[in-house]
Amino acid sequence: MNQSAAKRALLLLEHLAGHPDGVSLTELCDSLDLPKSIVHRLLALLQETGFVQQEESKGRYGLTLKLTMLGLRHYVSTGIDDLVQPILDRLAADTGELARLAVADGDRLVWVAKAQGARTGLRYDPGVDHDTGHDVVLHATSTGKVWLASMPEDEALRIVAATDLHTPERFGPNAVRTIEAFRAKLDETRRKGFGEAIEEGEAGTAAVAVAVYDEGVRGLARGRAVGTLSLAGPLVRFGPERRELLAARLAAAARELGGVWPLRLAGDRTSASSSRSTPTTTEIAREQRRTAV
Repeated sequence: MNQSAAKRALLLLEHLAGHPDGVSLTELCDSLDLPKSIVHRLLALLQETGFVQQEESKGRYGLTLKLTMLGLRHYVSTGIDDLVQPILDRLAADTGELARLAVADGDRLVWVAKAQGARTGLRYDPGVDHDTGHDVVLHATSTGKVWLASMPEDEALRIVAATDLHTPERFGPNAVRTIEAFRAKLDETRRKGFGEAIEEGEAGTAAVAVAVYDEGVRGLARGRAVGTLSLAGPLVRFGPERRELLAARLAAAARELGGVWPLRLAGDRTSASSSRSTPTTTEIAREQRRTAV
């Protein structure tokens, strides 16, 4: 398969990932702006390799679980879950809010883990636009703003401009719609040291977020953040003073996570392993209890 065909196949997989009920051949051709002959050939290849299946009764194409299993295998191999979930669980239990981690992937942020702290009464459960496995809407979330604030402004603006500031319909009334408005939000985030979103991701909700840096990488410029930790909940519980308190709790958790960050750069992984062994889950839990406030 040449480079162009490989790229088309990946775009086809990405499109199918957003349609769990399947897509017809015609719909695929229209969405990807490709001739039927090319799409049909790519689908045949993906069927042969087990990534795609066709529903016989309706003729619609959809993903099999093979791609999901590959993703899960990679996720487990990174060690993120073992390290992150105890931290998220503690944040959620201590604050009574939704705690989440997003991880940087090139110019994207992706939601990868969460823990719900609200057991009764008002609680915030994210919709599909905010859920695990989906990209973060960078310009309209506390998470996106604090991550972009970790990099030079021209780089942050380039990344946001590439998204055309696309805002899902269900987002709140305060989501910014222009680059100028976003630049002002970015300045505010840098000044405060944490991200805020007040009725931006969703009406009636608020969130705060801090950046996570890989503290284990030595001898390199700190650079952009590797991810973010955030807390979100009903707006009535997120007054100005509490937002600052929650941001302080998140900052402590982010330092803890950054110290054992599992996604080391390839070159650093080797040197780090020679100087110290990877902490076990038991050791991490013990350190968490020791540092808990």
